[in-house]
Amino acid sequence: MAVCFAVGLINLAEGLYIPAKAALAQHLMQRAWQRGESVESATDPALRPWPWADTHPIARLTSDVFDHEMFILSGANGRTLAFGPGHLQSSAQPGDVGNAVVAGHRDTHFAFLEDVALGDHLVIDRRDGERVVFQIDALEVIDARRASVALDSDEPRLTLVTCYPFDAVQAGGPLRYIVSARRMF
Repeated sequence: MAVCFAVGLINLAEGLYIPAKAALAQHLMQRAWQRGESVESATDPALRPWPWADTHPIARLTSDVFDHEMFILSGANGRTLAFGPGHLQSSAQPGDVGNAVVAGHRDTHFAFLEDVALGDHLVIDRRDGERVVFQIDALEVIDARRASVALDSDEPRLTLVTCYPFDAVQAGGPLRYIVSARRMF
């Protein structure tokens, strides 16, 4: 009986670890964002959410689909995505001409993408103080082995990417859920 209880506790702790880590990281990102409002350089240590961080918040994302803010981090590697959605550095900055690509995990920060619809708004607050509103104009599932997200665009676009399906038991896989939006103002 005690062994079953211990195994159950271990499984519970493992299941809560990733969501707890993601929530704590977003809180630390919010503090770094607030400190960074008076910082000029993106390399200033004041932007780092914790002293050894190799990323920093570059934008704040809000939406009429979810009721909280989330911070987009510089870089879209595995270490960054554990703490929040990451901006693909080879893509445009959110709000600039081109396609800004942001990746996130389907089971934490980008879980809300399952509920978005055409016409919904995504709002980006940039570090320079500009607020950019995007309207979702495409939702699609692609196979990452056969297709990719275009980085070029003649207009400012925002593309959010996460794994698919949302309720998959195994993380990863080749399918990606793509939410594309065009700049409104």
